[in-house]
Amino acid sequence: MALQMKQALRQTQQLVMTPQLQQAIKLLQYNHLEMVEVLEQELRENPVLEVTSDDESLAGEQALDRNDLQALEDSTREVDNPNAELLEAAWEQYLEDYGGAKAPVDRDGVDRSPIENVSRSNLTLFRYLLEQLRLSALEELERKIALEIIGNLSEDGYLDLDLDQLAASFAVDKKEVLRVLECVQRFDPPGVAARDLRECMSLQARSLEPADDPIHQLAVSIIEDAFDLFERGKPDKVARRLKRSLEAVEEAYGVIAKLDPKPGRSFSNTDVAYVVPDIFVFKVGNEYTVSLNNDGLPRVRISRLYHNQLAGVLAHRTAKDYLQEKMRGATWLIRSIHQRQKTIQRVTRSIVRFQREFFDKGIDFLKPLVLKDVAADVALHESTVSRVTANKYVQTPRGIFELKYFFNSGIPHGEDSIASESVKNQIWRIIKNEDPSRPASDQQIVQELAAYEIRIARRTVAKYRELMGIPPSSKRKKRFRSSGSEVTIR
Repeated sequence: MALQMKQALRQTQQLVMTPQLQQAIKLLQYNHLEMVEVLEQELRENPVLEVTSDDESLAGEQALDRNDLQALEDSTREVDNPNAELLEAAWEQYLEDYGGAKAPVDRDGVDRSPIENVSRSNLTLFRYLLEQLRLSALEELERKIALEIIGNLSEDGYLDLDLDQLAASFAVDKKEVLRVLECVQRFDPPGVAARDLRECMSLQARSLEPADDPIHQLAVSIIEDAFDLFERGKPDKVARRLKRSLEAVEEAYGVIAKLDPKPGRSFSNTDVAYVVPDIFVFKVGNEYTVSLNNDGLPRVRISRLYHNQLAGVLAHRTAKDYLQEKMRGATWLIRSIHQRQKTIQRVTRSIVRFQREFFDKGIDFLKPLVLKDVAADVALHESTVSRVTANKYVQTPRGIFELKYFFNSGIPHGEDSIASESVKNQIWRIIKNEDPSRPASDQQIVQELAAYEIRIARRTVAKYRELMGIPPSSKRKKRFRSSGSEVTIR
C-alpha cells in the first residue's frame, strides 16, 4: 500500500479558553471579600460599570440588568465580533470542558484563607523599645549599643547576637555591652532581649509584684537554680534541692505557668484574620434555607449614559469600538456574577441535603461525602464543585464551617461508615474526659473507639490527634493541681 499525502478541510466547533472564560472561572472560586475587591477594581477600570443606588428596589435592579444584557447582545451583533457568541456559552459546558485544568491560584500567587479584614499593629516591638530607649539615661555610645541590641531581636523578643563581636565592633569591653543589655532587659515587655528561655522566664519572674512575695521569690529560685528539674517535670526533686515544701513549689509552678515564653509576639506583624461567611444557612420551620452574603458587595450595572451613547451615532469609530469592548466586558462580568451566585447556592443546597442529619443532630451524625456525590446531584463537574467550595465559609445554626469541612472520607462503623470528622470529635471527647494524671495513650484511644464500633489503626489516631494540635500522652500528663487550676508539666 502506497502512502499518500492529502489536504482536506474540516469544520469543527471548539470552545476556546478566552480571557472572559478564565475570568468566569476565577470569579467562581473567589470568596466574598475577594469578590468585593474584584468588583471595586472593575468599577475603577471599566467606565461603563456603575453601582446601583441603595434606594432602588431589588426587582428594579434585576430588571435593569436583564435589559442591559439584552441591549448589549443587540449592539454587539452590529459589529464584526467573532467571539460574540461566547456570551451565550453555557457555564456547565465550559467548566466541564476545562474543569480538569488546575484551579488558578490567588491573584498574588498565595493560597490563603478568606479574611474579613487585615489588622497590622503600627506599634512594632522595635518602635516600642526605641521609644523607651529615647527616654532612658544612657549616653551616646551606650545608646548606639542598645540600638544594635534592639535591632537584632527576633519577633519573639529574643536576642540572637554574639556579644563578643558586638563589643569588638564598638571597641569596648564586653562588660560594657552586658551593662547596656541589662538596661534593655529592664524595658517593657518583661523578658525582652533574653538570650534563652531560662533568662526570659527569670527576667519576668523578677519583675513580678510584689517583689518580696515568698512565692514570687521561690519562682525566681526555681528558674535560676533548678530549671533543669523544672523542665523535666520533677517538682518533688525541685523541693528537695531548694529545701522547700512540695506545696510551696507547686504554688510557685502555678506562677511560672502564667509567664510568657515569647514576650515579643504581642507586637508581631502577623496578619490577624477573621472569617467572613460567604453563605448563610437558616432553619425556617423544619426546612433549611440557603442565602448568599451580599453585605458590602457592590451591585453593578451598565451605565444608562454609556448605553445611550452606544445606541446613538458616535462621531469617532475608535471611540465606539472602545465603548463596545468595555460593554462586552461589563456584560460578561454581570453574567458571570449572576451564574456564580446561582452555582454556589446550588452546591450549598446539595450539601445541606446530604448532611441534613448533621444540621439537625450535630457532628456525630456527619456523613462521609465526596465531591463526586455533590457533582452528580447538581449536574456539575467535580472541579466546579471543588472551586465553589474552596476558601468559602458557611454560617449555620451550628456555627461557621468551611464548605470543605462537609467533605469527609468514610471510616468503618459497624455495618455502616462514619465521617472522619466525627471520629476526630470522638477522639477529642476521650482526651477531654481523660484522667489528667494518667492520660490515654493512642492505643488506649483505639480500644475506646472500638467500644463505639469505630475500628481504626493506632497510627490513624496519632495522625488525627496531631491534626487537632493535641500533644501525645507523655506531654499531656498533669502531675498536680495548684490554686484550683491544673498546671501542665512538659
